[in-house]
Amino acid sequence: MSQDPSTQSSHFLNIETKWLVLLTIGVGTFMSALDGSVVNAILPVIQEYFKTNVANVEWVVTVYLLVVSGLLLTFGRLGDLRGNKSVYLWGFVIFVLGSALSGLSPTPAFLIASRALQALGAAMLFANSPAIVTKTFPASQRGQALGLQGTMTYLGLTTGPFLGGWLADQFSWHAVFFVNVPIGLFAAWLSWRVIPNDLPSEYKEKFDLTGSFTFMAGLVLLLLALNQGQEWGWFSPLILGLIISSVFILALFVWIEGHVPAPMLDLSLFRSRVFNIATVSPILNYICVYSVLFLMPFYLIQGRGLTPTQAGLILTAQPLVMAMMAPLAGTLSDRIGSQIPTTLGMAILAGGLFLLSRLTPASSFFHVVVGLAVAGLGPGMFVAPNNSALMGAAPRSRQGIASGVLALARNVGMVLGVGLAGAVFTTMLARGQASNPFTLTNAVDAGLLFASGSAVLAAILSFVRGDDRPKSTRPGAGNPAGSGADL
Repeated sequence: MSQDPSTQSSHFLNIETKWLVLLTIGVGTFMSALDGSVVNAILPVIQEYFKTNVANVEWVVTVYLLVVSGLLLTFGRLGDLRGNKSVYLWGFVIFVLGSALSGLSPTPAFLIASRALQALGAAMLFANSPAIVTKTFPASQRGQALGLQGTMTYLGLTTGPFLGGWLADQFSWHAVFFVNVPIGLFAAWLSWRVIPNDLPSEYKEKFDLTGSFTFMAGLVLLLLALNQGQEWGWFSPLILGLIISSVFILALFVWIEGHVPAPMLDLSLFRSRVFNIATVSPILNYICVYSVLFLMPFYLIQGRGLTPTQAGLILTAQPLVMAMMAPLAGTLSDRIGSQIPTTLGMAILAGGLFLLSRLTPASSFFHVVVGLAVAGLGPGMFVAPNNSALMGAAPRSRQGIASGVLALARNVGMVLGVGLAGAVFTTMLARGQASNPFTLTNAVDAGLLFASGSAVLAAILSFVRGDDRPKSTRPGAGNPAGSGADL
C-alpha cells in the first residue's frame, strides 16, 4: 500500500492507522526479541554440539551485540536523513539472510560470521522502530505506545526460551535460527504495506561518514576489551592497548562531532539531564537482564539437570511478568512522569536479583520462579517510562538519532551483561572444584549478586533525574498533558 508522502500528516491523525502501525512495529520487535532469547537459552546446547568452551560460545552472542552496538547511531542518523521506513525495511532483508546462514552453520566460526551479518540487519531495525512509533503517536500517548511495543519485546523473550528449548530437543539448534525466516519475511511484508512512507530530511545535510566510522571503531574496541578482559587478562598488553586505542578514537569522535556542520550525533541532546540519565540507566538495566539470560540456563541445565525445554519453560517467568507490566507502566508515566516508575522498577529488580543470588543446588523451583518473576517486574516498570522520557527529550528532527542512542544504550548493556556475568562466572568456576556441586551454583550466584548492585545504582540515577514532565503538564498547570509540544 504505497502512499504519497504528502498525505503523511493526515495519515498519522487516523486512529485506526496509528494502532496498525504499532502492531506492525510490534511484529518486528517480537521477532528481534525472540531471536535474542532463543539464542541465549541454547548456548549450553551449542557449546556441547561444537565441543567448545564457554568463552568461545559467548561469541555467538557477543559478536551480534558488538556489531549492533557499533552501527546503531549510524542507522539512526540514516533514518533521519533518508527516511526511517526505508532503512527499517532493508533491515529485515539482511536480518532474514543472516538468520538463514546461521541455521546452516557447519562450524563455530561460520556461525559467528553469520550472526555478525544478522546483527547488521538488526541494527537497522532497532535504530528506527522507536522513531517510527514516536512520530506516529502524540506525546500524551507516547508512554502507552512504547509500553505496548515493550510488551511485544517481552512476549518474544517469553516465547524464546521455551521455543528454543523445544526446537533444540525436537530437531536441533539449527532450527532455532530458521524460525526467524518466515517471521522476518511476514514482518517485512506487513511493514511495507502498513508503515507510511516518510520524507527524507527537509534539510540537505550530508551523512557524517567520518564520524560514523570513528564511532564504530572506538566503541567496538572498547566493548571487545571489556568483554574479553577476563579471558585475555585485564592487564595484558592486548587489553590495555584496546582500551587506550578506544578512548583515543572515541575522544576523536567527540571532537569531530563538534566541528562538522552535520554531525552524526547531535551533542546538544546531552545538554538535557533527562536525556543523559535516560541514556545511562538502561545500560545498567540491561546489564542485569542479560546477566540473568546468560547465567540461569547454566544453573538450570548444567546445575539442576533440566532439559532445554524444561529450563526454557521456567525462564519464561521473567519476560512474562515484563510483558504484563510494560503497558501499565508506560500509561502511568504519561500521567505522572518517569521518575517514580523507573526508580521503583530498578529497586524491585535489585531485590529480584538478590533473591536469585541465594540459589543453591537444592533450592526449590518455586524459589527460582519467584526470583525470576520479581526480576521481571522491575524492568517491566522501568523500560517504557525511561524510553518515553528519552524520546520526549529529543526534537522531532532528531528522533532517529535519539532512537539510535536508546538502542545503543540497550545493546551496550547487553554486551556488558554477557561479558561481566561471564567474567564473574568463569572466575568463580576456576576457583572451585569441579566435583563440588556448589561450584557452579556459587559461580552463578556471584554473577547475579554483582548484577543486583548495578540495579541499585540505576535506581539512584533514576531518582535524581527529577520530574521530567513538561512544565505545562505538571499538576497546577493550565495546559493539558499531551499537547505534543515536546515533539
